[in-house]
Amino acid sequence: MRLLYLDWPHLPLRLELARHPVPSELIVLGGHPWEPGTVLDCSTGAGKLGVSRGQALGSAHNLVPEAVFLAPDEDAYRDAFEAALRVLSDFTPAIEGETEPRRAAFGQVFLGIEGLARLWGAEPVLVERVVASVAELLPGAPRMGIGNTRFGAQVAAVVGGAGSAASAGSGRAVGSGRAAGSGAPPQFTAIPIGNLEAEAAWLAPLSINLLPADAETRDRFRLFGLGSIGQFAALDRSAVLARFGASGGELLDLARGMDGRPLRPRRPVQRLRADAELEPPVEELEPLRFVLHNLCGALCEQLAARGAGAGKASLTLTLERAEPMRYDQALPEPVAAPDLLERLLLARLEADPPQHPVERLSLELDGTAPAAGQQLGLFTPQLARAARLDWQLASLQIRFGPDRVLQADLRDPEAPLSGERFAWRSAGPLAEVRA
Repeated sequence: MRLLYLDWPHLPLRLELARHPVPSELIVLGGHPWEPGTVLDCSTGAGKLGVSRGQALGSAHNLVPEAVFLAPDEDAYRDAFEAALRVLSDFTPAIEGETEPRRAAFGQVFLGIEGLARLWGAEPVLVERVVASVAELLPGAPRMGIGNTRFGAQVAAVVGGAGSAASAGSGRAVGSGRAAGSGAPPQFTAIPIGNLEAEAAWLAPLSINLLPADAETRDRFRLFGLGSIGQFAALDRSAVLARFGASGGELLDLARGMDGRPLRPRRPVQRLRADAELEPPVEELEPLRFVLHNLCGALCEQLAARGAGAGKASLTLTLERAEPMRYDQALPEPVAAPDLLERLLLARLEADPPQHPVERLSLELDGTAPAAGQQLGLFTPQLARAARLDWQLASLQIRFGPDRVLQADLRDPEAPLSGERFAWRSAGPLAEVRA
């Protein structure tokens, strides 16, 4: 799993100051100090003086009586972040974000970017496009990190940081700067792609304070002389459980690169779509096959990264001087196998080729079902999925037509008349073509 983590620290305050700038270093967002509410957010200066989220407004006023207290507009903050999440969902449907301003995770986004290179480019290009897409919606530059786990991506963002992160709570700096405004590419840190050992090795030299431990556990880390994540990861699990309990075991897993927390997309994956412009338009099937191969690979990588499979594929050809052609192909089972998908769609094109030059290819897959598994025998030679009967039947059905590949459906073997013992039905999934 490859994750991009974006974090806009103090996002409620950023959004408020972008609408109503305040020339002060001490700001408390939550309401007037005589009101019975709590602090929603505060500037960095107020935080250094003891103000924190969830604190009573009266207590915050006792700590910083000279601070400017602002009334929040939680609906506006919620709508702004919701709009940003909708824009980010154009890059990938695997997106997780909290839209309630009172939650601690508000302003944090996880994006599953596995398999997006073919659609949006390499990771630096993807990050630049992502940041630019929300620059007009969320003020200030986010902290960004890419990792193979949730914890790794968050640590990468903290380690790399962003120029505006330190001043995110300052009333003078928040309202003016945007990620795309400086013209420089966004800065981010990426953990190398690899297995658990690779991520653990990257985390090893970092401070142990990056682990999400409580204050008591951090004190015990200092007592045992543990200063780096690698030193903690090298301890025996039984010793960690004996001294730190179950929470220590969870921290040990994070230190070893074993963060098993899954990405929780805001919406289930329903459809994935990829388009390719052909300039100049092509008439032969071989160039179409090359483009179709790339589209199938890009979409199936995204499905496979989420454990999903496509049960239906829709290929649309935009033709020169003619109406578009659409091929709807049902698949024998939900899969994320680009070679099998390409083979069936190419068979459709060969059976009913376009009569005009093709200007554009659009491939759409549904991804609502989990990918189908395959029970393998222990002592028998294994066959590839392509050799399975259902896929062979689908290919034959495309080649010869759905009425010529039939399968016997047993009804009553004891019936006196042979016509009542079985019935013929179409074998394999049915396909439709609409020109």
